[in-house]
Amino acid sequence: MSVSRFASAPETASMTVDLLRQRYGSDQPAAAAEWNTALEAILSHRSVRTYLPKPVPESVLQLIVAAAQSAPTSSSLQAWSVVAVEDPERRKKLAELASPNPQIISAPLFLVWIADLSRLRKITTKQGRTGEGLDYLESFLLATIDATLAAQNALVALESLSLGTCYIGGIRNHPAEVGELLGLPPEAFAVFGMTVGYPDPAVETEVKPRLPQSVVLHREQYQAAPSEADLATYDDTIRSFQTGQGMAVRGWTSVVASRIADAPALKGRHVLLDVVRRMGFKVK
Repeated sequence: MSVSRFASAPETASMTVDLLRQRYGSDQPAAAAEWNTALEAILSHRSVRTYLPKPVPESVLQLIVAAAQSAPTSSSLQAWSVVAVEDPERRKKLAELASPNPQIISAPLFLVWIADLSRLRKITTKQGRTGEGLDYLESFLLATIDATLAAQNALVALESLSLGTCYIGGIRNHPAEVGELLGLPPEAFAVFGMTVGYPDPAVETEVKPRLPQSVVLHREQYQAAPSEADLATYDDTIRSFQTGQGMAVRGWTSVVASRIADAPALKGRHVLLDVVRRMGFKVK
């Protein structure tokens, strides 16, 4: 649904309350006094995993890349790139490397977001400098953050255009193979992928509730661990969401505990540092 910037106060208040209820799974004590379509789009975010067989226009791709490039970038280094993959065979191979993940096949467009120091390395070499600063963890982290900020800007832009998206972290399960498939140069690393397409209206997807703000918002200094009551309430909220979506009902705490239980739970990513170094990053 779309909101006019001239919507009446009762309309905007009602929408604010409704979207905050969806985002947290319960009524919230206070709603924002101001409202606009940007907030509507952000608070309405949901992952979309089922798409119509309809291509994403080239004009849309160019527009969302412009949105991505409008994101903040550290020291204007712009240490990221994105690979747009539409070829069905290449998407199929990427899907196999990412767990496998069939939605990469069904989505008409798959964006792979790259932490890219290779471009900066070439610039420093051409100017007769060593570019030693690129050898440190700070630069790898900077490039990863740049790519992430750009991707999130793109996601918000895509959703404002009624397209659906889903981040794919499984692209890091086999980063060297992904790099080879995409022709990445040394010092370029696929941070994550993003499926893009027009959502299938036959598959209803709800907003997934998040942790209460009392767990994530700290004032002045970091506070003690979240209360058992807060986590228990959130577990109940997620169980209700899982039931409504036809998912296995496990709550949240048990799921996250299993996903970080041991090295095998990381699905190959426990050796990521070694792989990153083999891909040309020094990471001192």
